Amino acid sequence: MTDYVLEAEVRELTGKAHTRRLRHAGKLPGIIYGGGKPDLPITLDYNETAKIMMRDEAFYTSMIEVNVKGKRGKNTVLLKDSQWDSIYDTPRHLDFLRVSASDKVHVSVPVSALNADECPGTKAGGQLQLVRHELEVVCRADSIPEHIEIDCAEFELDTTVHIDDITLPEGVEVPHDVNFTILNIAAPKRGPVETTDEAVEGAEGETPATPATPAE
Repeated sequence: MTDYVLEAEVRELTGKAHTRRLRHAGKLPGIIYGGGKPDLPITLDYNETAKIMMRDEAFYTSMIEVNVKGKRGKNTVLLKDSQWDSIYDTPRHLDFLRVSASDKVHVSVPVSALNADECPGTKAGGQLQLVRHELEVVCRADSIPEHIEIDCAEFELDTTVHIDDITLPEGVEVPHDVNFTILNIAAPKRGPVETTDEAVEGAEGETPATPATPAE
């Protein structure tokens, strides 16, 4: 079962000049690959696709059905890569990987820190530092978590959370050789010691001590 359905057309021509014309015509170029089948260049409706991408974070970790007009039919895919315009922050090209529900896939899943503002560490002035904003996970294509959630409700100052400290959803793995850090609650930094005006004035008004005269 797929969570999103997109309508597409076969892209007969490729190359920068052609894709530029497609974008001007309100189309978003992409490609479907994998699954033991030939690569399939496609175009999608730009407004429809961009609206979903900017509205639904789950789109990036969900199975998608792409219906390609003609004899190409339905393709069950995952979004594996997306190219964005560096100035306007809009999608320019999408790469889709053919999958079936039972396929084991490698995907990046965002980390979500829950109750960070309510934990003892932040209430004491500490700052949550998210070291890993995403985790590379391995799981079935139909069981990709939308987030890897970490409940920070009980964390004190100087708490550090490593990958081995968290409980992953059933069937989800994070391949790793090193027990790397995901987040920590850093103690507040101490600022420079302030000198009061009174202290400065007092110091300036002091008479320096007269050196003792050596005895003759």
